Amino acid sequence: MRLVSLVALCLGLATPAMAQSGCGTDLPCDIPSGGYRIALPEGKGPFPVVLFLHGYGGSATGTMRGGMARAAQARGYAFIVPEALVRPGRNRTSWGFHPDFPGPRNEADFLQEVMQDASARFGIDPTRSLLTGFSIGGSLASYIACARPDDFTAYAPVSGSFWRPHPEGCAGPVRLLHTHGWRDQVVPLEGREIRPGFVQGDVFHAMDLWRTANACARHYPDKFETDGDFWRRVWLDCAPGSALELALFDGGHGMPRGWSNMALDWFEAQIGPTQ
Repeated sequence: MRLVSLVALCLGLATPAMAQSGCGTDLPCDIPSGGYRIALPEGKGPFPVVLFLHGYGGSATGTMRGGMARAAQARGYAFIVPEALVRPGRNRTSWGFHPDFPGPRNEADFLQEVMQDASARFGIDPTRSLLTGFSIGGSLASYIACARPDDFTAYAPVSGSFWRPHPEGCAGPVRLLHTHGWRDQVVPLEGREIRPGFVQGDVFHAMDLWRTANACARHYPDKFETDGDFWRRVWLDCAPGSALELALFDGGHGMPRGWSNMALDWFEAQIGPTQ
């Protein structure tokens, strides 16, 4: 066992599972395709999971210092942050999210490897798993939801969606909550060109793809919510077991205040209470 883990255990800062595994919040868990960090709630598992994909240039270490990890733990979730890679010739982390510009590894397979390893080490519950991510991390979450909807129980991308050309269609029904800033200029709702041939997609077109995948009866929402910090559009008359919602907030490119609880409330409406 590593010295840092021993010190943490002596100080009462590590759970027994983290102490036994030798990794967790402060030390990365290494697997063949990369690594991840994990924060566990108090109590006995198996724990439901929030798996968060950081944005371009981000890191698991930085994400773990934010409020999302604490919010998830307080509600009984394991919070997992996989580490993106630095591509050859670049100096910042990024995900191989774009089908036309794949990275050095298959990211969807990598995330399943993360889930399998965390299940073995920490006793998480993959059948209650929420894949989310910010910006490019949100784009990767969207592409996995489209191509492999059964990989996770539900999806909640933030400020990141498909790029052009948009997918022609998605594999099947999905539970998805997309959140986006009304004034986002980094990833506008309508998208923008980053460089020739590398163009962000249109969130409203993405919602049409999700409605088709979920066999929703109408283009327009069945329910609107405009009180609070989020303006929410909800489609209810869709395929059994699916869920679809768009939440807009009055802000730019960032994780909005109150998002963690809003997203977990939505997730628990799909799977039931976790505690």
